[in-house]
Formats: sequence, structure tokens, C-alpha cells
Amino acid sequence: MKYKIRMAGLLLLAVFSAALSIWGPEALAKYQDKSVLHVIHAQEVQTAGKGYRYQLNANEKLYILSRCLSSQTLPESEHNAMTRPQETGMDYQELEGSYAFIMNYRNPSGVEITDEQIYETCNKGLDVLKEAGILPAEVREVEPALYDAALYSAIDVLEPRNNIAVWKVSLSNSRENADKGNRLIDAYIDADDGKIYEFYVRTPLLWEEIDADALVEAWSRYMGLGSPAPYESENPLLETTTYYKKYVFPGMGEERTIVTVGFYDGINELFLKISR
Repeated sequence: MKYKIRMAGLLLLAVFSAALSIWGPEALAKYQDKSVLHVIHAQEVQTAGKGYRYQLNANEKLYILSRCLSSQTLPESEHNAMTRPQETGMDYQELEGSYAFIMNYRNPSGVEITDEQIYETCNKGLDVLKEAGILPAEVREVEPALYDAALYSAIDVLEPRNNIAVWKVSLSNSRENADKGNRLIDAYIDADDGKIYEFYVRTPLLWEEIDADALVEAWSRYMGLGSPAPYESENPLLETTTYYKKYVFPGMGEERTIVTVGFYDGINELFLKISR
């Protein structure tokens, strides 16, 4: 009798176990779903990366822009107009290697200087350069009616996060016989902070009156680059003028950026340009 009761108990346990293995997981899942679905749960998460934007330092930005500008087919000054290729209407210049300089048709992002602000920003930058002794006081303000401005992106194609936005401000070629005395001819201006990377300016000065070392030191402090080192080269074809002096700044990694202070005699055009 006891044996039969024991066997019946074991059989009942086996049936219960089989039923549990079939319907148990489904029932448990439904129970867990009830505790999760349609219920708001709060959980703390790490947000250190929220709003993160990759930032380049002054030397890195200067280097990227120099790589892009150095590979352009368009010259920087009208002094080279005789060598200027015919306009093709292309806004995207394919550059040597992996750097691109692209005209930016989109509106500024909201952080960048807008087209309504660029001329005022440019004039403020010119005032700062005058106060620092980089430009003579006679250089006139930029008048929107006489100038053209275009927004560009300078991009390291292989590392797209390495990019900067710059405004190019140029004296318009649409006005014939325009008075260019003591005027800014061309400038590249940082679209974020308004710093002037490169400029070509007509001045009343002669090359003998320009202290290139003091000028580049003052510009370096203005840009936040650190002190430059002299650049020595015996290549007489580096420039289209005999009046210039070159300097070297650290770039990215082991690379460097060359900054040239120069002067076109005859038209009295002082320039500071960057190159690789």
C-alpha cells in the first residue's frame, strides 16, 4: 500500500515538473513584462560626453588651413593675376593629398559668425591688428558695399573631425578703378572667434619700414600660437617677391606650418600668409 502511494506521488511530481517546464517560462516572462511594460523607470547614466564637440587648438587649426590653402589653384593676391587660371565656376577645389577646401552654401550653424556679422567682425579684427602694431593705422575699414565674403570649410578628408570654418573677405573685383590705397585686399577669418589667419593689405609703408620679426611675434600672440622659429631656405622661387621673411610654427604631430611676412613693391602690399 505504501509502495503504491509512493509511486503515485512520484508520478504526480513528474507530471507537475513536465507541466512546469512547458508553461513555467512563458508565465514567468508574462509576469516580468507586467512589471516593466507601460511603467516609467528612472535610471542614472553617465552624461560626461553630452554636448561634446571636438576642439582643435590654434596650431592645429592653422596647420589644417595651411594645407588646404597651399594646394589651391587660386593665388592669394591680385599681384599674381597674370598667372591666375580662368575661373571654372567650381566651388570645390580638389586638393593635393587628403585636404579639401569647400565653399559652404549652408547657413552658419548658429555658433559661427553670420554673413550679417562678418564685416563688423572683420573691422574689429583689423582694429586689434592695428593696436598690436601688426597693421598701420592708415588701413581703412571694410565697407560691405565694396567687399565680397564667402564661408568655406577646410577639412582633413581622412579625419573629417579635423575641420575649421573660415570666411574669406575680399575687395570686390566688380568695381573698376576702385581706390585700393590703404585697403584690405584679402583675408581669411576664423568663423568661430573672428581671428584673422591671413591678410593682404595696401599700406603707406615701405619694406624697409616693416619689422617682420616684431610683426610675426605680435601676430603669434594674437593667434595664441607660441613663439615662431626662423625658417631658412635657399630656394629663390618660393615667392614672387624678393621682400619676405619666413617662420615656422608647430602643426599637427610632427608637422609644421610656415608663415610668411612679405611685401609687394610698387603696389605697397603687405601680406602675411600661411603655407605647409
